[in-house]
Amino acid sequence: MTEPSVGDRREHIAPAPDAAALLTAVAGGDEKAFGQLYDLVAPRVFGLVRRVLRDPAQAEEVAQEVLVEIWRTAARFDPGRGSPTGWILTIAHRRAVDRARAEQAATDRTLKVGAASVDTPYDEVADEVTGRIERQQVRVCLDGLTELQRQAVTLAYYQGHSYPQVSQLLGVPLPTVKTRMRDGLIRLRDCLGAEVPA
Repeated sequence: MTEPSVGDRREHIAPAPDAAALLTAVAGGDEKAFGQLYDLVAPRVFGLVRRVLRDPAQAEEVAQEVLVEIWRTAARFDPGRGSPTGWILTIAHRRAVDRARAEQAATDRTLKVGAASVDTPYDEVADEVTGRIERQQVRVCLDGLTELQRQAVTLAYYQGHSYPQVSQLLGVPLPTVKTRMRDGLIRLRDCLGAEVPA
């Protein structure tokens, strides 16, 4: 048996799927075409979303939302207005930016409510932290806390719980919660470069 020539081998290789044809088939409800389209564009969608959001878990969630939206709205694609990949990536970018803006707005609201509603001697440190830094810096510094400090600070300042509520939620005595909060806030202050109050 003779080995096939290079030309013969090319005949046996399936051509790369055409995104426009796949999108048209998806618009008609073709699940197999959607699977092929998914395999074709999912890595690029995730990569784009990941660059906007940074958080891998959120990026995965938004990328899945984008691909579900493509499945539902494929009939809206107009080849006269651009490429199918461009259309898909535009949807991905919009979704990622919307999520980033929503996250920022939610964080800003939570910080304002948390700082205004918690009446503790450590509010001065929290006010310095929330007033002088951006959300990304807070996340980096929160990651530097111990798990127990991070839980206590998050419950009190991001979720608006009082010290007694934090104590109950974590199942630890109130003095322990206060110590964790104080130590955590001091570490946050140091990490964020906030000035030490006189």
